[in-house]
Amino acid sequence: MNENETGNGVDSTMLLQIVSMKMPFGRYKDTLLCNLPVSYLEWFQRKGFPTGKLGVLLQTIYEIKLNGLEYLLEPLKKKK
Repeated sequence: MNENETGNGVDSTMLLQIVSMKMPFGRYKDTLLCNLPVSYLEWFQRKGFPTGKLGVLLQTIYEIKLNGLEYLLEPLKKKK
């Protein structure tokens, strides 16, 4: 396992990006990815996530919220 991996295949750098990166477009432009409402992420799930890094980050935060794991991001929010 590399030093950035959390043990479940999620890169810790990715989690840090989720708590620090803002949505670059749309209704929730300038909202931190970790603060996007589930309904918006569900919309992307139905319509298709964007390609590239943003899409991967949105899919990841969707899975985190869907599984009730948001508490895992709290320590990272405090670090930034």
